[in-house]
Amino acid sequence: MQDQFTRITRSPFGPSEEEVRANLAGEASADAALALHDAELALYESDDGTPTPAAPRDLTAAAFFDVDNTMVQGASIVHFARGLAARKYFNTSDLVDMAWKQVKFRVTGKESLDDVASGKEKALSFIAGRPTAELAALGEEIYDEIIADKIWPGTRALAQMHLDAGQQVWLVTATPVELAQVIAKRLGLTGALGTVAESHDGVFTGRLVGDILHGLGKAHAVRTLAIREGLNLKRCTAYSDSHNDVPMLSLTGTAVAINPDADLRELAKNRGWEIRDFRTGRKAAKVGVPTALALGAAGGAAAAVISRRRDAKAS
Repeated sequence: MQDQFTRITRSPFGPSEEEVRANLAGEASADAALALHDAELALYESDDGTPTPAAPRDLTAAAFFDVDNTMVQGASIVHFARGLAARKYFNTSDLVDMAWKQVKFRVTGKESLDDVASGKEKALSFIAGRPTAELAALGEEIYDEIIADKIWPGTRALAQMHLDAGQQVWLVTATPVELAQVIAKRLGLTGALGTVAESHDGVFTGRLVGDILHGLGKAHAVRTLAIREGLNLKRCTAYSDSHNDVPMLSLTGTAVAINPDADLRELAKNRGWEIRDFRTGRKAAKVGVPTALALGAAGGAAAAVISRRRDAKAS
């Protein structure tokens, strides 16, 4: 993979190094998301008495939700870091540093390349040499202790609407895919696209596959997953709070700005995107059916009818 990366980036006419890393991150994220999803289904099927999650009835539509400040109040990685600090995996200064960088990001709405690089370095140094199963198990514990109470009820209701319509619902986040999958599982969602850390024989190597999943990487992950799942992106909906996620929001037929930062709010107004704000102290947002979900319901119903007719003929 490294040789392939080197060959591509050497060409002056090819994609930039950032684009190559984003593409690698997106493809790796889709691979990991589908693998974890299949593993979850296998566990349900092997667990006596546990009902298997309902298969999607609307096979060509899905919803994609950003996590931080969209589905979860605050930054999920900071919440996980708090839990890890309580277990002595991190020291207090590391936690304060991480929280401060998140505060700067929320205030400015822009990521500092230095902050991203240093945060990535610390995170990779923490997981290097640790079993992948350990991170997932810690994620389960920390979700129950901290994150469960930080889910935005309004956003959760929107996700449930898509599930009730028989659509797939995926989280899309820079948080490590193992931790993102925990959130998706706890919320009863289809799965999660997240940052993929390289592992060998179930142990993290301390390197990323591509890069952190953000910006262009998120869009590429969604596009890759849509191709593999047979989704029609024009019938899909994307949700986010951040202007950094415009590539992902622009990819789907409907984009919804949730608790948007100033830049995204302005862009959403200019493009006619729906805006929903669930934050305290702001005008309460009514949880109604998103445009794409309302328009896609007829298509999903038709698909279900066709499927039932085919089943009837086959029998």
